[in-house]
Amino acid sequence: MSSHLLSVDSLSRDYVEHLMQLADRMEPFAQRRQVTRVLEGAVLGNLFFEASTRTRISFHAAFSRLGGSVCDTTGFTFSSMAKGESLYDTSRVMGGYVDAVVLRHPDQGAVAEFAEATQVPVINGGDGPGEHPSQALLDLYTIEKEFARLGKRLEGAHLLLTGDLKHGRTVHSLIKLLSLFGPLRITLVSPPGLEMPRHLIDLVASRGHRVEQRESLANDFGDLDVIYTTRIQKERFTDEMSETFAGISQDFIVDRAFLDKRCSPTTIVMHPLPRDSRPGANDLNVDLNGDPRLAIFRQADNGIPMRMAIFANLLRVEEYIERDAQDVRWFVPPSYGVDDRTL
Repeated sequence: MSSHLLSVDSLSRDYVEHLMQLADRMEPFAQRRQVTRVLEGAVLGNLFFEASTRTRISFHAAFSRLGGSVCDTTGFTFSSMAKGESLYDTSRVMGGYVDAVVLRHPDQGAVAEFAEATQVPVINGGDGPGEHPSQALLDLYTIEKEFARLGKRLEGAHLLLTGDLKHGRTVHSLIKLLSLFGPLRITLVSPPGLEMPRHLIDLVASRGHRVEQRESLANDFGDLDVIYTTRIQKERFTDEMSETFAGISQDFIVDRAFLDKRCSPTTIVMHPLPRDSRPGANDLNVDLNGDPRLAIFRQADNGIPMRMAIFANLLRVEEYIERDAQDVRWFVPPSYGVDDRTL
């Protein structure tokens, strides 16, 4: 395993399973039952040159809950890159300041280029339409936890990936990660022109999985175990594409009616967030709020233990995590949301 986390391509099944076991150990700290200071004195550089709420704050919170401190920068405006500084120079300078870096950048491949200039661990927080490996890890962790609760197994499961499969870096990383397990049945549904890249379909099929592409959600999915839907990535559209996709059909929306009519009572619904809740956005419908099949907030919560596990592994402190752990002294609510429900 590299000292960086740049792509799912570098991960083995054994390593992924180890990270999930490590994330389980992080649950008492992530759920605010206990405190650990295993990274006390360590500093994280959280460099986000593209919009983010969950990923940036999740990484910040994960490092902090391990006892470390965080230096943040957001956007190009307040960075020396606005003055023409190269990724190489920024990387080398940051390596002298911090003990780990999380980088999000709008250009595919930019995080890997950044990592070439430093020996401190670098984590890819999303590189344009490329990859988002930590999101894929927390997604798989979520699927495993949901399946354990429902008495299901990942082997033989049927998963539906839908939405913008062309530009969605989360689904690019997830489908590659899923291909390490299985065998699985994976159905892909997206608006025309936003299909999953062919090389990813071929990769998954070559590993013995059944991959099916459909043109709409107007079919029954009674044996479906997981729906993973993604936002239409309009910020990555050209002007011509914006005109082409201005009126995407409502046939690609996952809502309560679709779940009730075409899926099973135990189908779980996931989304990497943010979901576009504006009218006509063609994203996961808010009418599922409060539905126990909706796992998106449990999924987001799982980002903390998984990212804590990634930090603990890359910074080699796994054996010290539970040492001197203490119970928290502040108020922690019994649940985080007002309508949290599980199946």
